[in-house]
Amino acid sequence: MAQEVNALRVRTLFLSDLHLGTKGCQAGALLEFLKAYDADTIYLVGDIVDGWRLKSGWYWPQTHNDVVQKLMRKVRKGARLVYLPGNHDEFLRDYIGVNLGGIELADYALHETADGKRYLVIHGDQFDLVVRHARWLALLGDGAYAAALFVNTHLNIVRRRLGLTYWSLSSWAKLKVKNAVNYISRFEELLAAEAQRQEADGVICGHIHHAIMHDQFGVSYVNTGDWVESCTAVVEHYDGSFELIRWTELQREAVRDQSLPEVKFSEKAA
Repeated sequence: MAQEVNALRVRTLFLSDLHLGTKGCQAGALLEFLKAYDADTIYLVGDIVDGWRLKSGWYWPQTHNDVVQKLMRKVRKGARLVYLPGNHDEFLRDYIGVNLGGIELADYALHETADGKRYLVIHGDQFDLVVRHARWLALLGDGAYAAALFVNTHLNIVRRRLGLTYWSLSSWAKLKVKNAVNYISRFEELLAAEAQRQEADGVICGHIHHAIMHDQFGVSYVNTGDWVESCTAVVEHYDGSFELIRWTELQREAVRDQSLPEVKFSEKAA
């Protein structure tokens, strides 16, 4: 299969929470990432297009269209692409089981790694009690999150002028506010329990914009993060190991070293 010149070849690529259609989407950084990595299989793990935001006002710059075209180009060159809709692109759940132009739409997937392990791949909103039982509260929270991103954007404009690096206000708040920390832990526990129920070795999800890999709940828990705050993705290498790519930090290191490292500022797990 043809691939990008100088792109790193991986077995599987997991991306979630791109939120195309919002001003917070880091589409430029995502395009650079997609040029740097090619995969046999690509999982889009929900909230790829933000239908909630697009309903309230259309926003679709050329860079967002470029992301879609880049993904479709990978499909045309032979990559398998599986799209697992989330709550923000839930309108696509009406088409579960359909193949749209080479894109497989599914509610969830069971992915088998190169070393024979099975992972439940799912967006995760199905296990978010706020989204499932108090939609109005979820929408209110989405509005507050958008406001935080607005503040964050202007804060980082000032930081860049001062020669400082990118800093995420919302990510910092998640780790400092007790209720947010408890919410993340409970979400992880529920997803791990579902993986165990399905007799899987682990779970790969998105939804809460908190990229991490651990095995604190008896199985492997992998969250791909997002392309609004953290600019993160997860890849599976050909030996079956997973790596959490923190793209912004890799780029920052590349600027310092004038070369892109393959392992620095990443988290690996067998």
